[in-house]
Amino acid sequence: MTTAPQARDGAPEPTAGRKEWLALGVLLLPVLLVSMDLTILYFALPTISADLRPTGDQQLWLADIYGFVLAGLLITAGVLGDRIGRRRLLLIGAVVFGLGSLAAAYAGNPETVIVARALQGLGGATLMPSTLALIRNLFHDQTQRRTAVAVWSTGMAAGAALGPVVSGVLLHWFWWGSVFLINVPVMVLLLVLAPVLLPEFRTPAAGRFDLFSAVISLAAVLPVIYGFKKIAVDGIALAPVVSVAVGLAFVPLFVRRQLTNAHPMIDVGLFRGGVFGSAVTANVLASFMLVGYSLFSTQYLQSVLGKSALESALWTLPGTVAVGAAVPLATVLVRTVRPAYIIAGGFTIAALALLLLTRVPVHDGLAVMLIGIIAIAFGVTPVLTLVTELVVGQAPPDRAGSASALLQTGQEFGGALGIAALGALGAAVYRNSAELDAPAGVPAEALDPARETIGGALAASENLPEPAARALVEAAREAFTAEVHGVSWVGAAVMVLAALFSLRALRSVGSDRERAAKAEARQETEAV
Repeated sequence: MTTAPQARDGAPEPTAGRKEWLALGVLLLPVLLVSMDLTILYFALPTISADLRPTGDQQLWLADIYGFVLAGLLITAGVLGDRIGRRRLLLIGAVVFGLGSLAAAYAGNPETVIVARALQGLGGATLMPSTLALIRNLFHDQTQRRTAVAVWSTGMAAGAALGPVVSGVLLHWFWWGSVFLINVPVMVLLLVLAPVLLPEFRTPAAGRFDLFSAVISLAAVLPVIYGFKKIAVDGIALAPVVSVAVGLAFVPLFVRRQLTNAHPMIDVGLFRGGVFGSAVTANVLASFMLVGYSLFSTQYLQSVLGKSALESALWTLPGTVAVGAAVPLATVLVRTVRPAYIIAGGFTIAALALLLLTRVPVHDGLAVMLIGIIAIAFGVTPVLTLVTELVVGQAPPDRAGSASALLQTGQEFGGALGIAALGALGAAVYRNSAELDAPAGVPAEALDPARETIGGALAASENLPEPAARALVEAAREAFTAEVHGVSWVGAAVMVLAALFSLRALRSVGSDRERAAKAEARQETEAV
C-alpha cells in the first residue's frame, strides 16, 4: 500500500495498491454466484419438477428455501465473522456453498434438493457480509472504497440479471444439475485465491458470541420474510399476517437485548447519528421497488407480449448495462455533489420511469416497458451503491461485518415486502379489471383461475375452443396491463416519498470536496 497525500481527518490514510484491487476481483466471485443463485431457478424449476415430481409444497420450498435461509442468517453470520475472522468465515461459507451445490446437482429426489438449497443459503449468508466487510478492511481511502463498493453493487446486480440467462443456456446443452454444478469450480478457485490475496480481520476483544441474541434475530427475521413470501404467493390471509406479526413482536426484544448486553450483536449506537439508520431505510425503499416491480415486468414480457422465458431474460439485460453506466457516474458525481441530492435524483428518475409505465399498452409495448425498466435500474442502482458506502463508511472497522449484514437483511426485507405489497395490490387490480364471461357450454367456475391471475387465464384458454380462447387471453392481457398501470402509480408515489425522505434525512452528509475542505480547515486550526 502507498500513502494518501490527504486524509479525511488529517492523518494519512493508506490507499489501495494492485494487490487490494486483485483481492476485490476475488471477492466478486462469491458475490456473482450468490446473487445469481437467487434467480437461476427461473428456468430450471420446471425441468427439475418434471424429473423429480415434487409435491406442490415441495416445489414452493425448492423455489424459496435458498433466499429464506440466506435472509434469516445474514445478521448472525455477519456478527460471527467479526468475531472468528472474516476471511475464515468466507472460506467456511465457500465450502458449505460448494458442497450444497454439488449435492443439489446430483440429487435424486426433491427432499435432497431442498436440503442442498438450504445449505447453499447457509453458505451464501456467510459469504455476503464477509465480502462487504472485507472491502471495508481493504479500502481505507473513502474514494477508493466507494469505487470498490460500486464494483460490488454492480456484481450483485449483474449476478441477479445473469441468473436466468445462464440457466437457460445451460439447460439448452446440459441436464438441470448443471445450474448448480457451475458453482463448484468457482468456489474451488475462491478457496485457492482467498488465503493469498485477502487479509484476515477479526474484532479484537470482541467478547463471547451472544447465542440468545442470534436466536431472537432468527425469530424476528424468519417469520417476517416467510409471511411476506406467502402473501406474495397466496394473497393476504390469516396465517402469513400472523407470521409477520410474530416476527415483528420479537424486534423490541432484540433491540432491548442489544442495549443491555455487554457484547451486543448489533451496535445500536450506530443509529444515533441518523445517517446510518436513514441509509438503511433508503436501501429498503430501493430494494422494495427494484425487486418488487421485477415481478410485473417479467410477467408482462412473457404473458402479455408472448415472449419466451429466455427471450424475456435477454430483454432485461439492457438494464444491467444501464447499471454499469449509472454506478460509475454516481461515484464521480458524489465528489462534488452531496449524496442526498444524488440519491433523491435516483429515486426521482425511478418515479418518472414508473409514470411512463402507467402508459404501457396491451399491444406492442416492448419499447415502453424496456425504457421504463432500464430507467428504473439507472435510477435505483446508484442509490443502493451510495447507501451501501454510507453504511460501510459509518461503521467502525471492527463492526463492519454486523453493519453489512444489517444492510443486506434490510435489502432482503425490502425485496420481500415489495413482492408481497405490490403483488397483493396488483392481484386486487387484476380481479377488479378482469371481465371474463364463460362462453356458452362452459361452466362459470371453469374460469375461476382465470379471474385470479393471468397465468390461470392462459392455462384455462387451452381448454376452450376458438374464438373463446382468444377472447379470454385478450381480456386477461388487458386486465394484467391495468394491473401494471395500478402498481406503477403506487410505485411512483413510493419513489417520490423516498426522494423527499433522502433529501431530509441525508442532507448533513457532505460531498467529498466539502469533507476535504473541512479536514483542511481543521488541520489549519490545529496548526495554529
